[in-house]
Amino acid sequence: MVRVFFFKGTGGLTIRGLENIPKVGPLIVAPNHVSHLDPPVIACAMNRQITFMAKAELFEHGLFGKLIASLGAFPVRRGEGDMEAIRLTLKLLEEGRAVLMFPEGTRGDGQTMLPFNKGVGMIAKRAGAPVLPVGISGTHRKWPRGKSKPKWGRVTVVFGEPFRYEEVAVHPSEAENRDAFAAELQRRILKACQEGGLRLCAEDGMRRGES
Repeated sequence: MVRVFFFKGTGGLTIRGLENIPKVGPLIVAPNHVSHLDPPVIACAMNRQITFMAKAELFEHGLFGKLIASLGAFPVRRGEGDMEAIRLTLKLLEEGRAVLMFPEGTRGDGQTMLPFNKGVGMIAKRAGAPVLPVGISGTHRKWPRGKSKPKWGRVTVVFGEPFRYEEVAVHPSEAENRDAFAAELQRRILKACQEGGLRLCAEDGMRRGES
């Protein structure tokens, strides 16, 4: 219903790679992040229910706050509830839920992928859950940073193939394993973004992937 009345009515939503989403079991959904629209876009695009953390302030945005709450969001106050959010995320994964986590932590500019924080890798290692790389394109134009509301524009979501932390954790030190996981996740997200038409620069400045 949300997809019909919001996304189809404001430009459309294209979804690719649904076959890559495990139908059951714990799952960490890890997309790029360029807009406040990203969480509801992922929730509407997936073929299973997800839950996700969102800044508490977003729940104060009238209709948008109601939208994200209806799609499985739970509020987190920046700087106050980090440990509680981690515990809740692990609990949800133990229950076999799908949880949305943004490796970049905050929104980028739609041109450069920000450095990844350690949260997704730490959760992936502790939970042993598969990680689903996702590329989102179009939301940075549909609801740009600094704008109070979204506008017309098509959005594309591409789901890549999932993988687990232990598949790349083959190095002698944990620091190397964390770096290897982050590099592999970045590579897969950039590939999914490119398939969706979004061209992002990686941290090293190289063009990896909007054509």
